[in-house]
Amino acid sequence: MSTPVRIALLGSTGSIGRQALQVAERFPDRIRVAALAANANDTLLVEQALAFGVPAVALADEAAASRARRALPDAVEVGTGGAAVVGLAERPDIDVVLNALVGAAGLRASVAALTAGRRLALANKESLVVGGDLVMRHATSGRLLPVDSEHSAIFQCLEGEPREAVSRIWLTASGGPFWGRSRSSMSGVTVEEALAHPRWTMGPKITIDSATLMNKGLEAIEAHFLFDVGYDEITVVIHPQSCVHSMVEFADGSVKAHLGATDMRIPIQYALSYPERWGAPLPPVDFRTLGSLEFDAPDTDAFPCLELAIAAGRVGGTMPAAMNAANEIAVGAFLDGAAAFLDIPRVVEHVMTRHDPVPLESVEHVEAVDEWARSAARAAL
Repeated sequence: MSTPVRIALLGSTGSIGRQALQVAERFPDRIRVAALAANANDTLLVEQALAFGVPAVALADEAAASRARRALPDAVEVGTGGAAVVGLAERPDIDVVLNALVGAAGLRASVAALTAGRRLALANKESLVVGGDLVMRHATSGRLLPVDSEHSAIFQCLEGEPREAVSRIWLTASGGPFWGRSRSSMSGVTVEEALAHPRWTMGPKITIDSATLMNKGLEAIEAHFLFDVGYDEITVVIHPQSCVHSMVEFADGSVKAHLGATDMRIPIQYALSYPERWGAPLPPVDFRTLGSLEFDAPDTDAFPCLELAIAAGRVGGTMPAAMNAANEIAVGAFLDGAAAFLDIPRVVEHVMTRHDPVPLESVEHVEAVDEWARSAARAAL
């Protein structure tokens, strides 16, 4: 029997984190949960730590960390603050860091994991959006595994293929809950309507990003860095059934497509098992009953966030960091009832037009731009 892979799960109380622990529960002889981190949900993190016998945890929120320290046995190491969360990625008893933190806060953890020589299973797309140049300089072959279903699909389609033969990446999007609607018809949509994703069960921030198609713009930037392709070679296509997770087109006209069930446990499991494939966590798709598969071009007038994100990626440097920070503030305001749905692209565009991009220098540089853009976004709201 092989030695279990020891994982640090950053963002354990979120949607990806909870599903990753379901995978770990299915394979107790293959996965050892060695560290957990969360922002402020100490109640769930304590439950997880006790259930899996985790020796080290961290919470970014100081009060939550204090409560966890009182609830956990003395033998469990409890860290406090963002630095403690990042520190788990550098522990010597870790083989794989699954970064499922939400937002730009995940950048430091991604860089720390790769710098420390760990394999990084990346579910925090913002790491590459805001600091792709910084992350990729540390990502030697086979040490960065994408967890997003689309990028996992592309990664698998590219296995064994020469990169120079790639002519196009087809990045599929479900379209979210508002696909087919005009921009004006979405002026009064509610938070509940925007969170009602027709296919995927995800956290609130990524679900709103899916509703605006911002998520697909962020994924285009992510694909640019992960697979070393230009933006002209990345095409977004709406695929409401979400069965085709993405496709790769090659120079000879051949296309490889990755198909499967709409369940995030599959790409999570693959990122932890790679290069092996373990037993499926759910029944396979029955293609006899699947019905038709539809594809359509995105409506960038109704969903301007897609083009805004790709435009930021084309500019490069600090522009994606500014764009991402503005989006996080606008989405947060919408979820809190302090902004309308259509305020999200308005605020993002406002901040982008006021940002003078320069080349990225360091993580600290990214964080300074992030802080400026958040302030500008709050002012725009």
